[in-house]
Amino acid sequence: MSGTQPIREEDLHAYVDGQLEPARRPAVEDYLAATPAAAAKVAAYAAQRNALHAAFDARAAEPLPPELDLSRLLETRLARRRAPWRLAAASAAFLLIGAAAGWALRGATLVANEAPPMARFAQQALATHAVYAVDRRHPVEVQAAEREHLVRWLSNRLDRDASPPDLSSIGYHLIGGRLLATERGGPAALFMYENEAHVRLSVILRPMAPALHAPRTEIARGETHLCGWIDNGLGYAVVAAMPDAEIDRASDLIRKERDRAG
Repeated sequence: MSGTQPIREEDLHAYVDGQLEPARRPAVEDYLAATPAAAAKVAAYAAQRNALHAAFDARAAEPLPPELDLSRLLETRLARRRAPWRLAAASAAFLLIGAAAGWALRGATLVANEAPPMARFAQQALATHAVYAVDRRHPVEVQAAEREHLVRWLSNRLDRDASPPDLSSIGYHLIGGRLLATERGGPAALFMYENEAHVRLSVILRPMAPALHAPRTEIARGETHLCGWIDNGLGYAVVAAMPDAEIDRASDLIRKERDRAG
């Protein structure tokens, strides 16, 4: 870790929220590169932040229901001149402010349960790629040279086959992989790839509810694109800063390889 000032929890939150001072950012990134546990925590924070945005950004733009129209109700109350009614209006205002806040944030504590499984998984995959793909020193825990150990370790933790797909035919070689934590405390796996242009591609596998299926889903966040799906209770996500066509090629290869494995 560079610098003398210790990295604090508020630094990590500011990093996730994009509010960290530019001069402080290199120290935090060095700390994350050297501290896998902190990097995993930041990935979880980012996943939660993205899930909240996905669940509530559209809702925040909705108009308040008529029964919570504060200005209209206050006008009605304040039109009555007697003091007892003014007090009642003030009380109503406080109650309505609380109700309006409840409307805006309703269900926020249950966002992880309300968001569809594919949406939660996609947000985690995007956050995971954002954290680890830029790390030039420690993007993975186990290198590709130890492939047998990597497969055995991740398969045991996920309780199913977790072999890294072969993407060499489209120019991507395996760097290695790492274990991830989901927002529910379960395990997931990351396989990191790189091409000759040093563009990195992430493949994330996440166990889901048995027999769960979800069709192919595509999401774009700036230059980063994701293709994800759920098949027989296992989520797959392919993420990279590349055009959709390239993501689709990698996704098609993975699906064909998994179909052949049966």
